[in-house]
Amino acid sequence: MGRNKKRKHSPGRGGVVQFGPTLSFLERGKSNQQPGNGDQVEDDGGSWTLIGKNGKKRKTADCPTLVYAELHAIRSAVDICDLQNLVLYCIADGTGPQWISVRNHFAVTKAVVLCVPGLERGMFDGSIVLNPPENNDKEHSYVASRSTSQNNSGVERTFSSPDDYLPVRLAPDKLSAQLKPLADIFGHFWPVKAPGDDRLSKLYSPLYAMLYSPLPKSQEEKRAKKNVKGPKPSDSRNWKNQPTQVFKFIASREDLINNKYILHPAWFDSEEEKEIESRRRAENKRTEEYGWVDTAVQKLEDGVVPESETEAGSLTAGHTVLAIDCEMCTVEGNESALTRISVVNWDGDTVMDELVKPERPITNYLTEYSGITREKLKPINTSVSDIQRRLLELISPRTILVGHSLNSDLDALRMTHPFIIDTSLIYPHYRGAPLKNSLKWLAQKYLQREIQKGGGSGHDSVEDSLACMNLVKKKCEKGSRWGTSEANNESIFSRLSRTPQKGARDTDNGGLGKTGAIADRGAHEKAFAQAASICIDCNSDSEVVNGVKRAALGGPDDLVVPSGGVDFTWAKLRDLEAYQGWMRDDRSAVSKFLDSQALSTEALDPPVESLSTIVARTVANISDIQSHLPPCTLFVVYTGSGDPRDLVRLQEMQSTYKREYEQEKIPWEKLSVQWTDREAQALAKAFKKARQGIGFITIT
Repeated sequence: MGRNKKRKHSPGRGGVVQFGPTLSFLERGKSNQQPGNGDQVEDDGGSWTLIGKNGKKRKTADCPTLVYAELHAIRSAVDICDLQNLVLYCIADGTGPQWISVRNHFAVTKAVVLCVPGLERGMFDGSIVLNPPENNDKEHSYVASRSTSQNNSGVERTFSSPDDYLPVRLAPDKLSAQLKPLADIFGHFWPVKAPGDDRLSKLYSPLYAMLYSPLPKSQEEKRAKKNVKGPKPSDSRNWKNQPTQVFKFIASREDLINNKYILHPAWFDSEEEKEIESRRRAENKRTEEYGWVDTAVQKLEDGVVPESETEAGSLTAGHTVLAIDCEMCTVEGNESALTRISVVNWDGDTVMDELVKPERPITNYLTEYSGITREKLKPINTSVSDIQRRLLELISPRTILVGHSLNSDLDALRMTHPFIIDTSLIYPHYRGAPLKNSLKWLAQKYLQREIQKGGGSGHDSVEDSLACMNLVKKKCEKGSRWGTSEANNESIFSRLSRTPQKGARDTDNGGLGKTGAIADRGAHEKAFAQAASICIDCNSDSEVVNGVKRAALGGPDDLVVPSGGVDFTWAKLRDLEAYQGWMRDDRSAVSKFLDSQALSTEALDPPVESLSTIVARTVANISDIQSHLPPCTLFVVYTGSGDPRDLVRLQEMQSTYKREYEQEKIPWEKLSVQWTDREAQALAKAFKKARQGIGFITIT
């Protein structure tokens, strides 16, 4: 008896008492601190209790309020997508967040989101000194009493617990003078995880994570996709075609190198570069002496078609487009050799379909993949050199070659050409390089076509080359974002425009949707800003501050911003980012890596000031914006990422190593960079550091 009775557990995860939250609760009671500004919530048996200043209960009325229970079960770190969903929940059609509660969220009238790279957690926990101690005074800014501590030996000890992602209360008396104004605005700061891939140590754009949202799906669509086996068909709902000429998908030199293509001589400008490349190819047996040929392209400019020779609206823009697929077998020496080639033109016609007899004896026909057998090749006398001659007659400087991982086919053909469209690159894997989608998967998802169903009889190279051509044509029809992770997302401004204003009719019936603005340097050039109602170009942080106030408040004399302001404003302060060295003039690393959607149009010279001064001015700008926001405005400040400099440096080292060792075959002892386990571990550590951003949330 009594076995079926369940014991009531204390709040926490699955009834388990957690060390991190419990320690935080005890320390809070010990210090007997009151929140600086904002709401503090106590948890009593899992219920929510809203406490105002001085421990008095606040009358909530219809005012929106953020509520957080410190012993509430937060299961993982908050990320930027969580912040975005909070914004959409308050002013649009987002779902309720699980990590924070918003009382009367329907009363939130506006949202302002401010990106402030360069503001770091270390400035709040004391590991980054803003006020150097005088007279060896060690008591300077320190707020996160439960995030770090020191033992008697003075060695820092870090707790590994849920405290790593729980919010930290801002205590004004333990903050440096530069940061104290933040405690008057926000009750906590939140660790906010930047988007990225842990396995690949790859950081994704934090701006994209905030400003692009997944297309919402109806319950019927979700149920329908559950019944689909294999890749889910691509979703064209709400997609607006952006016809794009085919040459814009030609792989760059960097893409070709990273994907192990042998570069055509036209890619090299100087005779010195061509000579170096010629010697490198000779060392790797990729020259005419070993049966290799280069197409007749003297320089890249030869592939440009004048507008006078281009038909208006033509997707090919005067180019000849040929899709190639080859089948290979294994010959003596455990090398691959060509056994079949198929070429299809833009119209889908088969230009060439030939069996080829390898020069060396075949050791494995790979019939299950190639479909080639001894009997099929027995009467064939066509050689690789015969195929090369025919291809050189077909290919001109205005020819674009298409294929899936075409580097393998060109290696089998022993041929180079500068103008390549690789379907494995223009339809990237959602987890990023070096992973690639198979051609079969792409055809099923984007063409709704089943290919490579021959079983043991192998693939059909005509079918595969036609699938490649159709994928490229689909890309030209839909636009460059089609077939990428962006295709299932939309600008947050577009999503807001479909949300009716309060009291307005549904937007599908002519009602007014919600409006958005962006205030940033080069705002009109941002890719995501195309859907914004208003773009305010700024040349400095002070102009950004004025732009945010203008967008949020509007005015009767403003000819651009409507009276009462817009519903959503996004802006970015850059002075601190520039001072920290998180931006680079050449955009080859930090700015390119973090702002992959052309989010930085100009470089900033680091100000000749101290970190303390820059932080103080940045915080003053944040305070200035908050003080001018109308009541019931959701105000979110986030850094985007942690310090990315070590990550970018190590990634550049790794890229150099891969190029020299894996592609250029430079001997180990002559490498300019030697990549070992030590560097790999440092890269993983730097990646973890770069993902550690912070955020602040309040409602005015």
